[in-house]
Amino acid sequence: MNRTSEKKAFLNDCLTYGLVILAFVIVQLLVNGGAVSSLFKGLLVPLCTYAILAVSLNLVVGISGELSLGHAGFMCVGAFSSALFTNLMAGKLPGGLDFVLAVLIGAAVAAFFGFLIGIPVLRLQGDYLAIVTLAFGEIVKNIINALYLGVDAKGVHVSLKDTAALKLEAGGKILIKGAQGITGTPRLSTFLAGIILLLLSLFIVQNLIRSRTGRAIMAIRDNEIAAESVGLHVTRYKLLAFTISAALAGVGGVLYAHNLSTLQALPKNFGYNMSIAILVFVVMGGIGNMRGSVIAAVVLTALPELLRGLSDFRMLIYAVVLILMMLFTSAPSFIQYRERLFSGFRKPGKQA
Repeated sequence: MNRTSEKKAFLNDCLTYGLVILAFVIVQLLVNGGAVSSLFKGLLVPLCTYAILAVSLNLVVGISGELSLGHAGFMCVGAFSSALFTNLMAGKLPGGLDFVLAVLIGAAVAAFFGFLIGIPVLRLQGDYLAIVTLAFGEIVKNIINALYLGVDAKGVHVSLKDTAALKLEAGGKILIKGAQGITGTPRLSTFLAGIILLLLSLFIVQNLIRSRTGRAIMAIRDNEIAAESVGLHVTRYKLLAFTISAALAGVGGVLYAHNLSTLQALPKNFGYNMSIAILVFVVMGGIGNMRGSVIAAVVLTALPELLRGLSDFRMLIYAVVLILMMLFTSAPSFIQYRERLFSGFRKPGKQA
């Protein structure tokens, strides 16, 4: 990459960070001025969560060129491992430190599962990879729904039957209650924490893309045989991208878990539909476009809630917006129109 390209990429990254920070400042001013409803305030942390998930999945789909449908499973692993930690450490750590450690633990556990799953799975391609990762997400969700976990003076007790089978001593604490999930999780997620984690995720992904490793990953995506012929270790680079993506999905899960007092592995939270929704954010924002993924995640998450007052027409309008966004980002005629539109903002004589 020459110096001009590096400068252009740097400015593009700075624009992305600047837009996120600007959005944060504007929202904070509106909140402090009392111009934001309680409904929109409740959406702030989920918006950051889904933006992080979209960026992390785009690393696999857009940069690595693999189709993964198990992203909700990594989110679920990160959410439950971090919520388990904060429930165990409740009141034992100074303020703020428990959330930082929870983020690190959620990312590490999700990365471990990503690495573990990626070793056999990344030897597959296309539909086969999508099916296996989808199965992983469903397996994780169903295991957690059947899991009972408690702790007492003798240590940790695990059962797949019921709480009585844990046989806890007096003073013992049940942490995971099967389908009821984890209750009493401290609500540590804030809009500021979400923005910081989103910026951190963007920084990690965009710097990876600009690095030598990122260029190797994209070379493998473009032509795997040619990349292997020049000495690139295909599986190693794919596994690296997949593991980092899983870790960032775990971070999104941590943010999600600590925005709720009760965490349950419900299908709508961590099931197949969630993985598809994250994939929709990636496709709508543009495959390989991190800034587009953030914008698509924010728009498509906020829109159904903001249109809730329209009752029966809410999802109809949402579907129309979805179609228009898809056409604007993917249809050849719309792409040509967009290029003509933005060409007017370029300096005279500068090529597109």
